[in-house]
Amino acid sequence: MFKYSKKLFAILAAASMLFVVACEQQGGKQSKGKSKTLKNTQSKGFVRCGVSQGLPGFSNADAAGNWTGVDVDVCRAVAAAVLGDANKVKYTPLSAKERFTALTSGEIDILSRNTTWTLSRDADIGLTFVGVNFYDGQGFMVRKDSGITSTSQFKNGISACTNIGTTTELNMRDFFNSKGISYEPVAFEKADEVVAAYDSGRCDTYTTDKSGLAAQRTKMTNPDDHIVLPETISKEPLGPVVRQGDAVWEDIVRWSLNVMIEAEEYGISSSNADMMKTSENPAVKRLVGTEGELGSYLGLDQDWSLRIIKQVGNYGESYKRNIADTGILPDRGPNNIWTQGGLLYTPPAR
Repeated sequence: MFKYSKKLFAILAAASMLFVVACEQQGGKQSKGKSKTLKNTQSKGFVRCGVSQGLPGFSNADAAGNWTGVDVDVCRAVAAAVLGDANKVKYTPLSAKERFTALTSGEIDILSRNTTWTLSRDADIGLTFVGVNFYDGQGFMVRKDSGITSTSQFKNGISACTNIGTTTELNMRDFFNSKGISYEPVAFEKADEVVAAYDSGRCDTYTTDKSGLAAQRTKMTNPDDHIVLPETISKEPLGPVVRQGDAVWEDIVRWSLNVMIEAEEYGISSSNADMMKTSENPAVKRLVGTEGELGSYLGLDQDWSLRIIKQVGNYGESYKRNIADTGILPDRGPNNIWTQGGLLYTPPAR
């Protein structure tokens, strides 16, 4: 009797496991495309995007309140994908100190604000970085008439302007401490306050990401009076961030950026996207929506990626429009696609 009971128990246990697996698989199929954030976004009719308080080339508003920049284009790409119109975005300017709280509290659904991807941010405060849209590194700006041409000339007592609540502040501390140089931090919450303080002579040097230095230099009273020193003291992979807990929304934002990057790799642009529908290349056909059903995996229609390319452009178009043509950083350097010697490399859209 005991022998048969053991056999029966084993059979029942195996059957239970098969039932659980089947339910999980079925549940997974049913959950595809289910996203609370996507549903709320479509209900509201706009994407809620957190941006900087004004950084030319990345997220900056003109006098009429029109936002432009490579960070802005990430949010525009998501709007094109999920709402059909890249202009359906509500922008919330945020300081470095308040940006993460705005995201975790639900005030915004995407933070696209020249934000560095670090382990602690990714793992400790309920955030998920979904990619890198700009590879950067921290540097220093000084006045030309200081005679300083390298950080090796920094002396004890140097004063440095920077932003509160940033990796910049921490990197600055690590740099000076490692060099045994005493320094005076002059920190502010708002970027414009930092720029104004440095421009008025309140500090000897201004430190932030090199892209930020190049952009903020354009706001100086006399931009040509300042130089960015050659040394780079950190790695600063900048990219969009979402809240943890909504895997589909995470995928939508990630792949909206990936589409822009991969479109450049295959030569698909806002001006030729429709013509590329006749391409024989399967990778191209998937990006312009004539092959596969990639949109269904995200709860979107078949033309989601085509709209991104047509309305926002590929990554190269965005970089040229916002950064190169504005004179901020004409040389793309590591922000070129991998086939051109850069670091931009995405998984395939297939």
